[in-house]
Amino acid sequence: MKAPSLTLQIILALIFGVLAGWLAPDFGKNANVGADIFLHLIKTIIAPLVFATLVVGIAGGHGESHGAENSNSAFSVGRLGLKCLIYFEAVTTFALIVGLATVNILQPGRGVHLDMVGTSAEAQKLVTTQPSFAAIVTHIFPTSVIDAMARGDVLQIVVFTIIFAMGVKAARATQIVDLCQSLSEVMFKYTGYVMKLAPLGVFCAMASTVGEHGLGVLLSLGKLVGTLYLALAIFIVGVLGPIAYFAKVPIKKFLQAVREPFILAFTTTSSEAALPKALQSMEAIGVPRPVVSFVLPLGYTFNLDGTTLYLSLAAVFVAQAAGVDMPIGQQLLMMLTLMLTSKGVAAVPRASLVILAGTLATFNLPLAGIALILGVDTLMDMARTSVNVLGNCLASVVLARWEGVFRDPENTTTESQAY
Repeated sequence: MKAPSLTLQIILALIFGVLAGWLAPDFGKNANVGADIFLHLIKTIIAPLVFATLVVGIAGGHGESHGAENSNSAFSVGRLGLKCLIYFEAVTTFALIVGLATVNILQPGRGVHLDMVGTSAEAQKLVTTQPSFAAIVTHIFPTSVIDAMARGDVLQIVVFTIIFAMGVKAARATQIVDLCQSLSEVMFKYTGYVMKLAPLGVFCAMASTVGEHGLGVLLSLGKLVGTLYLALAIFIVGVLGPIAYFAKVPIKKFLQAVREPFILAFTTTSSEAALPKALQSMEAIGVPRPVVSFVLPLGYTFNLDGTTLYLSLAAVFVAQAAGVDMPIGQQLLMMLTLMLTSKGVAAVPRASLVILAGTLATFNLPLAGIALILGVDTLMDMARTSVNVLGNCLASVVLARWEGVFRDPENTTTESQAY
């Protein structure tokens, strides 16, 4: 008898996890051990996989048969990096606009009656956690790649690996390229073994969430949660959908490939949990490994579509709850602030709350709003994290199209030899 697919196993685990947390909350509260074990195993994959695939992609000699222009891998990486940043900034702007429009139309904060004076130690701590712009820029460059890998700081790993791979290319160190090629193949096999535990990790994560907060958490701030989910749905259909259409993304294949990373991100509230599977899935539908191994890690810092949409929505929600009238000009200024502050702090624990706390403080909005949101933050984190993963997966396909290197799995020839 054929075993059910991994997607079906994860969906069943999600359902049974919710039931277990609801019917046996004490069990659910202790079930996070299984989820933590799964996430720990996932984190062991990321650093070696990103390092190996990027080194092979940059230093693997792709340019040698494609003419003089592409013999310079650094130029190719620089070009792709510039395209990434342009694409990321455009999509992030649309995410902020959708968030602001939805919260202004539905006004989920009206009637909440948030105390303007009250605050919380948690919110105050989050404000002091937010790093300065100089600290964010400095943080991009690692002092030790071993330390960066141990902490799972994806952006620092990417920066080191790009420079390292350029050195490998210049030194013609083919032995290192061969070693990294073997390492990447081993890590993909390793990923396959760890993914067999994904249903158990999802079951434990959902049981823990429901056991800790209960189903009643859906009702207390249901309008805020519902507004976020609606805004994210509008963003997916109204922004990501047209992008996929005009970029000629094979929609059916893409949705089939992205569903497992999407569900993993939703149930575990961890983008890291979805990264190895996302790398595999996007490569399987035609994104070359050098492109997907560059775009996805970079997107984890600069292309957090779900998080940026949430931030604009949550900040205005707090203003509405406090009875503060924010004119459209101030909201646009806040949007510009979020466009800058939402970049580069992905490595900060609870990054979205850190950014939100800093934004509230900047615009003199009550930090008591953080305490209000914390009660349902897990439910909102599930949605924004999964949309982050979806947006980054789509970005890898769009940028492969833009570079002219997207491969149809049924046709081994690339669209062009531009990369």
